[in-house]
Amino acid sequence: MANFAKPSAPRFSVEVYQNEFLPEGGRDVHAIVTVTSTGGAAATRAAAAHGSAAVVIMVDCSGSMEYPPDKMRGAREATAAAIDTLRDGTAFAVIAGTHVAKEVYPGQGRLAVADPATRAQAKEALRSLSSGGGTAIGTWLRLADGLLRQSSAAIRHGILLTDGRNEHEEPAVLRATLEACAGRFTCDARGVGTDWEVKEVTGIASALLGSADIVADPAHLTEDFTRMMENVMGKEVADVALRLWTPVGVEIQYVKQVAPTVQDLSDRRTGAGPRAGDYPTGSWGDESREYHVCVRVPAASVGQEMLAARATLLLPGAPGEPPATLAQGLVRAVWTDDLAASTAINPQVAHYTGQAELAQAIQQGLEARKLGDVDGATAKLGRAVQLASASGNADTAKLLAKVVDVVDAAAGTVRLKAKVADADEMTLETRSIQTVRVKKT
Repeated sequence: MANFAKPSAPRFSVEVYQNEFLPEGGRDVHAIVTVTSTGGAAATRAAAAHGSAAVVIMVDCSGSMEYPPDKMRGAREATAAAIDTLRDGTAFAVIAGTHVAKEVYPGQGRLAVADPATRAQAKEALRSLSSGGGTAIGTWLRLADGLLRQSSAAIRHGILLTDGRNEHEEPAVLRATLEACAGRFTCDARGVGTDWEVKEVTGIASALLGSADIVADPAHLTEDFTRMMENVMGKEVADVALRLWTPVGVEIQYVKQVAPTVQDLSDRRTGAGPRAGDYPTGSWGDESREYHVCVRVPAASVGQEMLAARATLLLPGAPGEPPATLAQGLVRAVWTDDLAASTAINPQVAHYTGQAELAQAIQQGLEARKLGDVDGATAKLGRAVQLASASGNADTAKLLAKVVDVVDAAAGTVRLKAKVADADEMTLETRSIQTVRVKKT
């Protein structure tokens, strides 16, 4: 493990957990790369002085937001609370989203700078929010992108709230918008009520490296928006990349974030010179994340060893300057005839492999349930219960218990509930990718 951060900046560290031993002829190497950023509180205060964050809040104002009326009222109150959470110096704007996107504050294609006066003006402007029209989320994101691109802030972030499906825009248009916005800003997405599409909201958050969640009861929007904005205000470093370098003959099979949520980054790779590629990780505050890296090495004989991959955390430099190295870790491969050594599974690798399988089992089980495949849904959701129990993922276990009757958690024996509330099913699907850390022993 190596740490290269400057004393004045948040300090990053990289730790690699793996079983480096392979049997003769073994080729697949698995490693959990733990990245931790600490000591950023001072950096956050310094960032505030330089106004290094820009945030755009996108509020669904389509006609369905008036049914029931507490959705629109909750959205106004939540947006006001988020504005109150902005630190002084933060650039910000509010967008009303329907089948078109309209600037609510400050208007005229500008961003405001947060201070007591602009926060008060913005909250006053929220009074004009009213529902009517359709839903075309791509237009909201494109307007947010245009506003955020004006800012030189390091942290560029969006918060998006919707209560319905993206019915007034072709799916291909939204996909193209997300591809265009990826890497330019991050975005948290929320669905309020139960009439929205989980895959749309989670897809937006995934593409833009943000979080996704359900707020079934509009009364909880203020709490959720405040927490989201506090998290944004805690970010200190943006556009951090995980660079993987591999020797000749080594192939990267996949790269996945596995904590705090499961996110496959494999297809996000951008070339970074011979045998190197960068994977985006977004913005960081004081936090820790874990990544599962799998590489395939050339077959070798007992006694041989090699560097299988080098993981380096990088921060983009100024125009014309190379990126700064924040931290680094090594993935190794050693061939042995010791059966016990080569067959042992590293605890971290085993745990996060199980968490990724848990997320997949939930998603497949719920899809089978929607299609009326009782046997398939029972088998997949039973496996999910078994994995949640074994890994100590109590939050997911509780959500599963609202969709199935658990007969034997350890064995994964369950029965599908005859009736399941939409909110319970959507909550389980939305939060299926949330993971728990390895148990401390």
